[in-house]
Amino acid sequence: MGKIAFLFAGQGAQYPGMGRSLCETSAAAKSLYDTAEAIRPGTMAQSFEGTAEELKQTANTQPCLYLVDLAAALALEEAGIRADAAAGFSLGEIAALAFAGVYSHADGFRIVTERGRLMQQAAEQADTAMCAVVKLDAQTVSDTAAQFPQLYAVNFNCPGQTVVSGLKTSMPDFQAKIKELGGKCIPLAVSAAFHSPFMNAAAAEFGAFLASQTFSAGRIPVYANRNAEPYEAPDKAAQTMSAQISSPVRWQTTVENLIAAGFDTFIEVGAGKTLSGLVKKISADVRIFNVEDAESLANTVKAVTEAC
Repeated sequence: MGKIAFLFAGQGAQYPGMGRSLCETSAAAKSLYDTAEAIRPGTMAQSFEGTAEELKQTANTQPCLYLVDLAAALALEEAGIRADAAAGFSLGEIAALAFAGVYSHADGFRIVTERGRLMQQAAEQADTAMCAVVKLDAQTVSDTAAQFPQLYAVNFNCPGQTVVSGLKTSMPDFQAKIKELGGKCIPLAVSAAFHSPFMNAAAAEFGAFLASQTFSAGRIPVYANRNAEPYEAPDKAAQTMSAQISSPVRWQTTVENLIAAGFDTFIEVGAGKTLSGLVKKISADVRIFNVEDAESLANTVKAVTEAC
């Protein structure tokens, strides 16, 4: 076995009850949730008992997903599985940086809570949406989106899957054109046009907030969405994190760069298996596992341990 990368899930993967069994199983996960509850009372109830609609609201989604992402990673590490690098999809990058020690778990929770608040605020300024386009190459999707008012190709996920973000009123005509070209659009369970110019104000305000934070070098590399390369010096972290909000996610290139660097085992941590599916489409030559609850934690620990 080569090197192991933890992949932290992003917004849209949330579901009611996420994180509960990890909190009940892992002491490290329980400590994380207790810390978050002291900072933002009601977060545990929201995560474990909140409705799908409540969890879809960005101001709620982000702190709750941050916790399940980080809890899964901490539970894995507690069980003896070590990561050599990390990457997170959009929101997941905040949890990846906390796991790597760029800032504390508590500071990461404060950061992600503010990020969610600002992005929710930006979302309320316009009627926007996101959809994943499948069965077409990224260039075709990008060129097609550019033909419609305020639509942007924003997430380059894997071969044959690109996410488009922007004005909701432009989506029906765009979707009709995509169907004409042989593609298919899948609406995403998010509340705004993330990673597009609609998030410019949130990115600027987030950058101002991050200016007061302290960042460290981190104990493992964290690959950034913006350029698919490891984060640079700590003094550049705030700029990269803030710009990420309104910049495309280069996920396919991130995974390809990790593979080129010797990573052959990927463990998705957090809600769902979205990233696992993307990695499978990017490469058939790597091992892929996921941890989102107590059962998948036990299965993954067993499988990775036996493979070592």
